[in-house]
Amino acid sequence: MTIIESILLGILQGVTEFLPVSSSGHLAIAQNIFHIETNDSMLFDIMLHLGTLVAVFVVYHRDIWNMIKEAVFMAGDIFLNLRTYILNKIHKTSLRYKKIVHNSYRKFVVLILVSTVPTGIIGVLGKDLIADASKTLLIPGICLLITGVLLLMADLAKEGRKKPKEVSYKSGLLIGTAQGLATLPGLSRSGTTITACILCGLDRKFAVKYSFILSIPAILGAAVLEIKDVIAEPIELGQIGVYAVGTVFAAAVGYVCIKTMLVIVRNKKFKYFAYYCFAVGAVAIIGHFLI
Repeated sequence: MTIIESILLGILQGVTEFLPVSSSGHLAIAQNIFHIETNDSMLFDIMLHLGTLVAVFVVYHRDIWNMIKEAVFMAGDIFLNLRTYILNKIHKTSLRYKKIVHNSYRKFVVLILVSTVPTGIIGVLGKDLIADASKTLLIPGICLLITGVLLLMADLAKEGRKKPKEVSYKSGLLIGTAQGLATLPGLSRSGTTITACILCGLDRKFAVKYSFILSIPAILGAAVLEIKDVIAEPIELGQIGVYAVGTVFAAAVGYVCIKTMLVIVRNKKFKYFAYYCFAVGAVAIIGHFLI
């Protein structure tokens, strides 16, 4: 792989990871129309995804740092409550327990954990189905049409005002399920999850934050599952630097796209991406019957 190819793929990763156009859908369509075989390095794929994660960490570094701190404090409080329970049982006392979820960041941490559960279950159980769906133009085409509808729904939905404390765990499960379903080629992860957040009544700015921070455990989880393939993969040392360049571009472009999404969602401009998804989806469906 050349540096130019690495840069182009990094830019593509940064754009499609955050803008609601479905990178998996476009890849599946390109593979079917042009009969492309993707034999690229698994390590490079993981590095590109980690590059987009860097963008998320840069944009939301304060929120993520506060969430990490509160997660540690929560773990400590759970341990102290367990100790209190044991003491109450042994000494027949009524010592008070600490309240675990008592601020917005702790609630946000729990919501992300709740949302990650259905995402993980769907991702593992539907792995083969997703692979098969990518082998045809029909499924990505239909899913792109669905993405377009979801984006229009997000624009037309009434304004939500919910912040972490007001969001129910049921909504967290629904949002996580939406992210799990978005592993289908053609369903945009960002578009699907942001729409789910907005329909659950979340504030639009918080909906974008929820969607992108929710991507962290999903991407890290997928990377962990792919580590065994990376270990078994022969890697040329000379390519590491080339991969790194693509990763930097993925991070830089991803940062710009996250900032762009905040403006798009706030100003209800999803419709332009919806029209694009309708056009590409229609072409894919027509191509399925003609090719």
